[in-house]
Amino acid sequence: MKRLLFVLVAVSVFASGCGLFGGKQTGKNGELTGVMDRPDWDQPTPYGMVLIPPGSFHMGQNDQDVNYSQVAHNRQITMSAFYMDDTEISNNEYRQFIETAMDTLAADVAKLVYPDTGVWMRDFVFAYNEPLTENYYWHPAFDEYPVVGVNWYAASEFCRWRTAHYNAYRASIEMPPMPRFRLPTEAEWEYASRGGFEHKLYPWEGPYIRNSKGCFLANYKPGRGDYIADNYEYTCPVRSYWPNDYGLWCMPGNVAEWCEDDFEESGYIYAHDLNPVYRDPRYKAEERVPGGANIRKVIRGGSWKDIGYFLSCGTRTYEYSDTTKSFVGFRSVVTQIGRVQQRSKFRTWAAVPG
Repeated sequence: MKRLLFVLVAVSVFASGCGLFGGKQTGKNGELTGVMDRPDWDQPTPYGMVLIPPGSFHMGQNDQDVNYSQVAHNRQITMSAFYMDDTEISNNEYRQFIETAMDTLAADVAKLVYPDTGVWMRDFVFAYNEPLTENYYWHPAFDEYPVVGVNWYAASEFCRWRTAHYNAYRASIEMPPMPRFRLPTEAEWEYASRGGFEHKLYPWEGPYIRNSKGCFLANYKPGRGDYIADNYEYTCPVRSYWPNDYGLWCMPGNVAEWCEDDFEESGYIYAHDLNPVYRDPRYKAEERVPGGANIRKVIRGGSWKDIGYFLSCGTRTYEYSDTTKSFVGFRSVVTQIGRVQQRSKFRTWAAVPG
């Protein structure tokens, strides 16, 4: 009996070493084949996102803005593929975050992430905005409008929650985790906004904010305060007007959008020309927290209260990281990991898992 047991153990060890029972396999004839029981990877497109193909573009304001072009010169940038929300995050989407995560957040963080509805009163002195203060975030009439009154830290916290929420489900079905949701870099935002067009002032054909029929193409401040000329006197639903050629809605106008980068007038000149992001070296990691350093953060796209200049793909400005405004919102991105085979210069391409 002991001899039989010894033989069985010896055979088991030998078979395991050869990879017959799921042990490490070294391949037929001793070849190096890698670990054979790795899970498959086919990155899905998250709901409400579109895949932005890799490519290169000239980042920055065009030469029509003479003063700014002297500070931050236009330069060629190469971008990897990534997914981006096709709309700005809406009130109802943000409400899912609040209702799902509020009980698990620390008290100081919970206070931080709740939308500041008082922005409608503070941003515009001597204007009757009480109805927006009282109704904008919670009333169903505004469910599909962009969330506002969230600062840069709150937008980042939303992305962390979204990552954990999505990957918890993937773990429950034994799937590998997705890369994290995050705010777009300034370069990603501009590249996506252009929709495949190079050297264009706006993300559509032509140098004007009206189409050939005289219709406005974005929600902004026409003329000298004729807010209603574009059909909306303040924000509009996130799927308004027309999407660009990547399928992204309201990239110019409606609300300006938080980006990952710190703002420096000529900052993106210092950054790398492959997937650049600028973080001011004066601020340490421990200062980049709520209550820490108040950092200037890039916002892009212009908003409902801005003039047409801010709708340009290359126009950039900033707000401080702890600032809440009635005209600043955000959308998320996810890095596409693996290889992407690009078949043509613009929109005929396919993702290939790496």
